[in-house]
Amino acid sequence: MVLDEIILIVYILTMVVLLVFASHGVIMLYYYRKFISNVPEPSEVENFDKKVTIQLPLYNEQYVTERLIDSVCKIDYPKNLMEIQVLDDSTDSTVDLVKKIVEEKQKEGFDIKQVRRSSRKGYKAGALKEGLESATGELIAIFDADFVPKPDFLKKTLKYFTNPKIGMVQTRWEHINEDYSILTRIQALALNGHFVMEQPIRNRAGFFINFNGTGGVWRKECILDAGNWNDDTITEDLDLSYRAQLNGWKFVYLKDFTTPAELPAEMNALKAQQFRWTKGAIETAKKLLPMVWKSKIPFRTKIQSTFHLTNNIVFPFILIAGILNVPLVFIKNSGPYAIFFNFMSVFVLAFISSFLFYLYAQKDVYTDWRKKIALFPIFMAGSMGFAVNNSRAVFEGLMDRKSEFVRTPKFKIVEKSDKIKKNESYLSSNKINSTVMVEIILAVYCLIGVVASLYFFEIAALPFHLMFFLGFSSVAGLSIKHALENKS
Repeated sequence: MVLDEIILIVYILTMVVLLVFASHGVIMLYYYRKFISNVPEPSEVENFDKKVTIQLPLYNEQYVTERLIDSVCKIDYPKNLMEIQVLDDSTDSTVDLVKKIVEEKQKEGFDIKQVRRSSRKGYKAGALKEGLESATGELIAIFDADFVPKPDFLKKTLKYFTNPKIGMVQTRWEHINEDYSILTRIQALALNGHFVMEQPIRNRAGFFINFNGTGGVWRKECILDAGNWNDDTITEDLDLSYRAQLNGWKFVYLKDFTTPAELPAEMNALKAQQFRWTKGAIETAKKLLPMVWKSKIPFRTKIQSTFHLTNNIVFPFILIAGILNVPLVFIKNSGPYAIFFNFMSVFVLAFISSFLFYLYAQKDVYTDWRKKIALFPIFMAGSMGFAVNNSRAVFEGLMDRKSEFVRTPKFKIVEKSDKIKKNESYLSSNKINSTVMVEIILAVYCLIGVVASLYFFEIAALPFHLMFFLGFSSVAGLSIKHALENKS
């Protein structure tokens, strides 16, 4: 009985944490309605006389490098006011490929350079910082390797530097391979929650937003004033964004102008990306939350910043909920705890809140939003399936355990007929590691919950047991499948 009560108490506390973070989605919807008309206004004068440096940080991206440089060179802006730095830290055939493309573009009259470093110190932050030392532009545009900026990118974004305190303009990510697979469709749904809802709502309500690492333009003075790129976290973009806004700089988010990019089509690449984003956010929260709370910004901005920087802390609690869900079925059907289980029905509000948040994100930008939101249960299952990978990232971030900046490799996959190239050395994390083993064990464990729910006719609990089982089994299964397929 004592063990049953401990499980019930831990489960309720876990669900309270998840309910608090999920309910924040309702608060965001409130701000969405309140500030929907507070759209950033561009300058009415199109005076494009500012020198712009475009930085392209690369690391072993042989499949997408040429597409990136070609698209950047098609940007409609005076050549004499545009400098391009290819910040090439590569160690494979990408080095020679970049050299060849840069030489061709120089012959076409572009001010473009291949910038090489003696080491990969500081990873992306180190490359951006070193490039900034020689950058001649007043404004700094940044694109990751998998992005394909539109020709009017600069003319659309530069109009929003309407006063000297505008430090950064960020565009919304668009997904060029959203319909490639169920994996990319689920990612698009998840990312739209951030790009269609969180970013514009925070920006229009006057809260802090973040540079998304790419698809944006910085004022060089802002970067330097905020203390330049730091490499003590692996989300250097989030870190610099907060330091700049704490220094009084203003940011602009453009929801209605997009920069196309490629979503990861391979599970192990996606895991590496999610791990980096989760761990980096925790590192940044530890570093900057004390500064946020000591600053003189409004109290409501401090609250929103805290939610923004700490929302990845939910993953360990999702994992605990998944583990405790199974014994709860047996406890409910063998003990006198009806009052506990009646109370726990309130936690379904967490699910409803999340659903409404992502529903609005789809309705805002898609005409076929019904088709997209139908994937919401699969998205929830996927979030549960990532709980092991992302919980490890949370704990590593909390314990100050440093790790390499693992890039998210892309394969130039756009059409459904495109294939993931077989190249074992291209992926940094294609081995079947202990995390996958844990996911398999949890999938089998959660299957017991599914069978128990059917046996005891716990119809309300069955969908959650199924989502945990499908989440862990699909994440583990795709990790193994893609790792094996990628072997030469």
